[in-house]
Amino acid sequence: MILLPQLRGVIRHRQVLDTLVRRDLRVRYAQSAVGYLWTIIDPLAMAMIYFVVFSYIFKRSSVGYEPYVLFIIIGVLAWQWFNSSVNETSRALLAEARLVRSTNLPRPLWVVRVVLAKGIEFVLSLPVLAGFAIYFVLRGDTTIHYRIALVPVAIVMQALLLVGLGLLLAPVAVIFSDMPRIVRILLRMGFYATPIIYGAHAAPPALQTVLLLNPMAGILEMYRAGFFPEELNLPAIISSGVITLLTLVVGTIVFRRLESAVLKEI
Repeated sequence: MILLPQLRGVIRHRQVLDTLVRRDLRVRYAQSAVGYLWTIIDPLAMAMIYFVVFSYIFKRSSVGYEPYVLFIIIGVLAWQWFNSSVNETSRALLAEARLVRSTNLPRPLWVVRVVLAKGIEFVLSLPVLAGFAIYFVLRGDTTIHYRIALVPVAIVMQALLLVGLGLLLAPVAVIFSDMPRIVRILLRMGFYATPIIYGAHAAPPALQTVLLLNPMAGILEMYRAGFFPEELNLPAIISSGVITLLTLVVGTIVFRRLESAVLKEI
């Protein structure tokens, strides 16, 4: 019931949301010679670096799974969406202060449009992952499991988690000016507190329990399930779902209660 009014407002203005998302994407690539191809070039360059480093220099797989390069690329691509969305949603109301103050659009719209724009960039980067997956399948290093069908579920869950975090952080950042800096520090720590470059199984048993409290852990399990099905951790996925829902509810409550104070500040 808490989420319904906010959800109805966003759905009612979905055409405006579509326009804002398109605007964000156009502005991001307007001055670029290759435009949207950067959504492929950037992750491709990053993936090639990981491929060279971990296939030919370190040649280590004990911290992850085989093929480790595929394992780490999945984690890094998903984290890029998480990192960029949290960074920008925490500043969403400040960045669009004039429009937030002067229009009657539902204020959560400014958070949702960031998550969707970054989500589209993430989806457009997936061909890079597909290319590496095909390469390793043809080499016989991995196979594609039917659990790859969990990828859309992971995308939806991550989007909901990011919306919840954005609704929580955006109004707080307006009132507490140091919040964006704190967010950047927490994200740097969060990269290593999330099983991106290592497998959850590599952590000590006590820390494996702590990882269940990180919602990205279960989401990453779903992204990787199509290539590493034997390591799918159902408790981690359930925990991610519960924490995502709680984050969305808490974010909605905080946003609604601070909305009037935010309008006074901006």
